[in-house]
This record gives sequence, structure tokens and C-alpha cells, in this order.
Amino acid sequence: MLEVRRLRLLSEFARRGSIAATATALGYTPSAVSQQLAALEREARVALLDRTARSAELTDAGRRLAERADQILTLVEAAEAELSAQADTPMGRVVVTSFPTAAVAFAPALAHSLADHPGITFVLRQTRPGDGIRQVQSGEVDIALIDDWTGKIADQAPATLQFFHLRRDPLVLALPAAHPMSDPDRPIDLQSLREEPWMAAPPGEPSRQAVDRLLDVVGGARPVPWEFEGLHTILSLVARGLGITAIPALALAAGDQGVAVRSLPDRSLAREVYAVTRTASVRRPSVAVTLRAIYAAAQDVRPPSPEPARPDGEPSTGSDE
Repeated sequence: MLEVRRLRLLSEFARRGSIAATATALGYTPSAVSQQLAALEREARVALLDRTARSAELTDAGRRLAERADQILTLVEAAEAELSAQADTPMGRVVVTSFPTAAVAFAPALAHSLADHPGITFVLRQTRPGDGIRQVQSGEVDIALIDDWTGKIADQAPATLQFFHLRRDPLVLALPAAHPMSDPDRPIDLQSLREEPWMAAPPGEPSRQAVDRLLDVVGGARPVPWEFEGLHTILSLVARGLGITAIPALALAAGDQGVAVRSLPDRSLAREVYAVTRTASVRRPSVAVTLRAIYAAAQDVRPPSPEPARPDGEPSTGSDE
């Protein structure tokens, strides 16, 4: 009989492509992963991996079993969820991973809301861009909070995952409080800011790509921003009057002092924020309660509201909600 835990290892190997990467993802040693996959081969009575001295890859039989393993694991989780749904009180450990700005912004409301459910052991971790969906698929976490600058991730997701839209998070201009363009009655003129010391995340970070798109329209050679790891580091430098930046509004939820916020004329520069979980997990009471708490937290967050500027340069009234 095939052992479910070993099927999970095979499924993860199919995603990762190497024993070392599988071991790192699941917290095992490479030797342990290799031994368990060898045991699975004995159970299956067929070679699942084609091994060489330096690498291993799935055989045709291994690929077929890996596809079946994903289906089997989904059914096992669905059965566990049905049993869990019979419980009157949500209980158990729920692990959530999040990109940093959402973790910081949502954590206070989440802690307050989930305090009403003492049977739930809640774990919130931060992760790098792109890792959240993979960790949900592998079963490392129950829920991932992800951001999407492309508008395509949810449409391209497999049926085994379910996406819950939490909010739209626009790119905004952050300036020192004493900066002349911090005046909400003054129209935003990006060309007049091209000689300012811009600050941004390193290339490859999703927010940096949005900043580069913004700076493409300033005319002449695009300003080259100073690069800093961490949006809150960048905001602290802006607050000290050392430069300016464009940043997702959610990063301002902590209420950084000394920073003025202005809307940008191009409203398409925004990211969508989602909670992602396995479809089979949604029926687990503990996961369902946590998803509701996450949604409420996302609605409750109120970053500083910039005074929006119209594309024609005329200031408008009201908040940028």
C-alpha cells in the first residue's frame, strides 16, 4: 500500500525538481528524502526516479504517480475537512504566510479577532514574493497572503487553489512632510521631480517594477533610484528628508511620521491583494474562521489617505479609497 506521507514527498519533488530542494522546502535532510522516495519505489514496485551521481529526475511512472499523488492528497484533505467540519468549535493549528507589508498591516486586527477562538493556534510568517502559492500547494502553510501586480495570477491558478480578493492597493507618492509638493493643492508633476533623489526596492522586486513603470514617463533618461531592502526602511529615509519614493499604500498602514502621501495620476499602478488556500481546506472550521478574520483585517486597515490629483493636473476633493 502506498504511504500518504511519501506521496507528499513525491509530489513536492515533482514541483522542486531535486532532492535537495525538496528537503529544504519540507525541513528534512536530503538523505531522509532519498530514503523515503526509495521506500515509495519499493511500495510501488516500479522505478519512480532515474538517479545519477549528481541528480535525479522522475521516470514516466514517477510522473504519472506524482499527478495521482496530487489528486490523492486533495481527497485526503477534503475528507479531513469534512470530519473537522463536524466539530462545534474551530480548533487546531493554522499557518499563514504573507508578504511583509500585509503581515505588518493586518497582524493587529488578526490578533484581536482570533483571540475570540482559543482553540485555534495561529502562526503568521513572512515570505518572499512568489513563495506563498507554492507553500500552499505543498501543504507547508494553510493560507498565503499574496500580492499581484499583473492582474493574472488568480485567473491562471489551478482548481486545487481558491483565491479570495482582499483589497486593491495603489501605488502612491511618498514625500518628506516639508517637501513643496506635499501640498495637496499643488498638482503632481512627475517631470519636476525627476532630479529628486528617488528611492526604491532592488530590481526584481514587484514594487520596483511598478516604480520603474512610473519613472518611464518622466521624460528624458529615467532617474536611477537608490536601492534599499524593505519598504519601511525606504519610508524612514523619506521621513528624514533624504529622498522621495513611490510605494504601495498598504506599506503606510503603520502611520509613518514625517511622510506626506499624494495620489498618482496613473491609477493603473496598483496591486491586488489575495488570500489563497487549498480548495479542500476551506471547509475546515479553523481555516474558514481565519479567512474571515483576514478579510475583516484587510477591510479595517486605513493607510493615510492621499489627496488625489486629477490626470489633468487639477486637484480633486475627497479621499482616495
